[in-house]
Amino acid sequence: MARAAVRGRLTWQIANVADAVDETARVRTLVLDVPDWTGHAAGQHLDVRLTAEDGYRAERSYSIASAPGEPVAITVERLDDGEVSPYLTEELRAGDELELRGPIGGYFVWEPEDGGPLLLVAGGSGIAPLRAILRHRGRTGSDVPVRLLCSSRTLPDVIYRAELDEPAPGVEVVQTLTREQPAGWTGYARRVDAALIGEVAWPAGENPLALVCGPTSFVETVADDLVGLGYPAPRVKTERFGATGGR
Repeated sequence: MARAAVRGRLTWQIANVADAVDETARVRTLVLDVPDWTGHAAGQHLDVRLTAEDGYRAERSYSIASAPGEPVAITVERLDDGEVSPYLTEELRAGDELELRGPIGGYFVWEPEDGGPLLLVAGGSGIAPLRAILRHRGRTGSDVPVRLLCSSRTLPDVIYRAELDEPAPGVEVVQTLTREQPAGWTGYARRVDAALIGEVAWPAGENPLALVCGPTSFVETVADDLVGLGYPAPRVKTERFGATGGR
């Protein structure tokens, strides 16, 4: 994962798992009780550290999927060859402890005063920090208009599906399924490309702010397409994850 972070003044602390929610067959959201949490901004992330009995340690970064003021939550996609995600998605249970540090990052964040209109583009599990932004918008009473484009492989792979099926007023959710579509599907049925972005994105003349999160190739392609539509590069914020997601 490529992330901008300043970790020097952060310390590791122990969180308790308050709840574990299966979002899809491969994705789980962990709701955490972090006693010494200092608060976070919508779009930030945190580090998780696992320590084996022989002392071996593995660290991974995960976007915070909850809004400021809500219990800290992370959404984890299981990677079959992963060192950390199989444990978090299959073995960790409510009541267990988890070592973490954060919050981290100050670039890929949104506050109501940043304005909009907002264009949020997610590839697979890249929806996690964008969910935090949507929830923050709702909790603060912001009326900034939002369009969310979410790319997933299939309908069962859509993360936060129930939540996205009932968006808040002023939020438009656009789904594209890249591999398989159910009978009667009325959304998009292809990978995100320049033509799709051109159909969904706010006109550049409205000075929108775009936040794009997902696998590296997905993010770079979408960012290039937005700049090609006339979006100023500083108005396109990006966050890159590993090679997972809908593209």
